[in-house]
Formats: sequence, C-alpha cells, structure tokens
Amino acid sequence: MAKDHGPSIKDDKLYEDLRKDGASPEKAARIANAHAAGTIDHRGGGTLEDRTKDDLLDEARKIGIAGRSTMTKDELVEAIRKG
Repeated sequence: MAKDHGPSIKDDKLYEDLRKDGASPEKAARIANAHAAGTIDHRGGGTLEDRTKDDLLDEARKIGIAGRSTMTKDELVEAIRKG
C-alpha cells in the first residue's frame, strides 16, 4: 500500500514509483497528478508517432520534460514514453 502523501499528491503509488526511479519530488508530483486527472493518455487517440510535433511539445511541457524545445519529434516521443 502506498503512503498517503497528502492532498497535493493525487496518485500516491505512481508518485512513489517515480521517486524510486529518480524523479525529483516536483516532477513526480506533476506526472502523478496529471495521470490522476486523466490529462496524460499515451494510448488514446492513436500512437505518439501519429501526433504533431506541436502536440508532443504541449504534452512534454505538461509533464515537465526539460530541453523539449530543442528535441526532434522522435526524441519527444521517447522522452514522453519515459515520463
């Protein structure tokens, strides 16, 4: 059972998993909360490769991927999948 991280973390298990994988507390919180809110959906609406680079940049911004503005479309897809 995941520890309760308070009301600011919406998906405690995902938050803990991301922290164990080395994500900063801020990044882990952003991803866990976006996932809980349903704003991250890698499987819906086709594959990431089918999306435009602008869509991928928006997704990367939402989940806090650093260096996204200089990435190619393929690099964005890979970074988003890694979360």
